[in-house]
Amino acid sequence: MNHEIKRNIPSGYLMIPVLLFAQLGLAYVVIRALQTESIVTFLVAVFASIVVLVCWAGFMMVHPNEAKVLQLFGKYVGTTHEPGLRWANPFYAKVSVSTRVRNFESSTLKVNDANGSPIEIAAVVVWKVFDTAEALFEVDDYAGFVQIQSESALRNLGTTYPYEPHDGETVALRSNQNEIAKALVDEVQDRLSQAGVTVVEARITHLAYAPEIANAMLRRQQASAIIAARQQIVRGAVGMVQLALEELDENNVVSLDEERKAAMVSNLLVVLCGDESAQPVLNTGSLYT
Repeated sequence: MNHEIKRNIPSGYLMIPVLLFAQLGLAYVVIRALQTESIVTFLVAVFASIVVLVCWAGFMMVHPNEAKVLQLFGKYVGTTHEPGLRWANPFYAKVSVSTRVRNFESSTLKVNDANGSPIEIAAVVVWKVFDTAEALFEVDDYAGFVQIQSESALRNLGTTYPYEPHDGETVALRSNQNEIAKALVDEVQDRLSQAGVTVVEARITHLAYAPEIANAMLRRQQASAIIAARQQIVRGAVGMVQLALEELDENNVVSLDEERKAAMVSNLLVVLCGDESAQPVLNTGSLYT
């Protein structure tokens, strides 16, 4: 496996006057050799001039948050990250690799969650290249590799967890966003490590039941909400009835036997738990007549 080797490349601004001086000096030598008819000096100066001309091809511009991967006849020799005008061996092949932070937003995928319910899910993955050698030489196209593996990891995540918690389930896609985001980062990073890519952040951007079951699941959620609300209302009503009976007994407002207490509890629960306002009814008789 290829790993990044950082190379310190000399500044191109220092090489410009050196090559320019060498080029002018060799031009003068060529002219003098022609004047003196020195064939050997002429040939050597011409050859040196060609070498200097080739050296001009060694200049390269490295932009901020960019790296240049250097290869010599197919062999990886190093990577430079230092921005600015640089000069390297003119025979080096120089490939630019961006080390900027990038976003990838997946398409909306349709998968079955852990309970087998079809859902729609999409995510955004924030990533960057941390090892340029692995990014170039370990995979064919690292940007395409990120897209395919991110969607594959998202599919696997969608099938691992339920859409919402049921029957004691602790982690669900809809209710545990932080835990799911961390699990998604780990899942994607595990797949992208061999490509020299690090995942900065990953979060779900779209989550919904599939259209064919959306209405049924909506009714189920509404029923669950109604049941939870009813439980809260009944719990509060029982507390209020208990408090009313205790207050009546402590303040000696009225003395009630068990049958009258039962009737009072029944009336209070009807009033407190009913969906509609209670209609008063005047009772002119007695419970015992």
